[in-house]
Amino acid sequence: MAVRPASISVPRLVLAAVVALALQIGTNYANDYSDGVRGTDAERVGPVRLVGQGLATPRSVRAAALVSFALAGAAGLVLCALSSWWLVVPGVAAVAAGWLYTGGPRPYGYLGLGELFVFVFFGLFATVGSAFVQHSALSALAWISAVTVGLLATALLEANNLRDIDGDRLSAKRTLAVRLGRRRAGWLYVGSMLGAAGAVVVAAFWRPTTLLALLGFVTVLAPCRLALSDATGSDLVALLKSTGRAQLLIGLLLALGLVLV
Repeated sequence: MAVRPASISVPRLVLAAVVALALQIGTNYANDYSDGVRGTDAERVGPVRLVGQGLATPRSVRAAALVSFALAGAAGLVLCALSSWWLVVPGVAAVAAGWLYTGGPRPYGYLGLGELFVFVFFGLFATVGSAFVQHSALSALAWISAVTVGLLATALLEANNLRDIDGDRLSAKRTLAVRLGRRRAGWLYVGSMLGAAGAVVVAAFWRPTTLLALLGFVTVLAPCRLALSDATGSDLVALLKSTGRAQLLIGLLLALGLVLV
């Protein structure tokens, strides 16, 4: 399926971006709220947390999460009206997944399932869904591209969880990194990056210009070395930052490769 700038609906593009961004913000607020009230963020070496560090009340952070999810839902409903009402189902599932990551009686983030859900919702659902609202079809290229996006998101979460292994273990937050241990969790990070690069190569069978995204993987060499090192705690703060930058660069290059003729 050809994906060219002329065939892209800007209103649907903007709405999809609003849904994705609002879901991400809502999930972050929900995570901050739930971890904060559970006491998981009492000892933290990463970015500032509002509830855990007493910078905002639990009620206000929960309200911010709900407002963000409501915004995602509103934009999503408009998008459904323009494309297909079947998208309501994955939309509701995405909101539930965002809240239940660290919320509810059995948060799946505490059970080592965070990476799986991030791959599915921030990779497969987000990418394939965005392609569907543009072209009203599901293509192999969209699915393969979604694997790259999902594995990059998985690596980003793993970078976060690698840094927090010691604190999460003390607070009984059994993330996949805690379950695997420092060394094997580092290899999971590297494996996610390798898998993402491999998916780009596969996508090139449909669109050779997607190989442009491989240039961005040069920036993950240093993060991969850090992930495989003996660094722990605050020494891994740089891993999250560099992974986020790499994710953005690779994503932009992949998008460019998809629209080039």
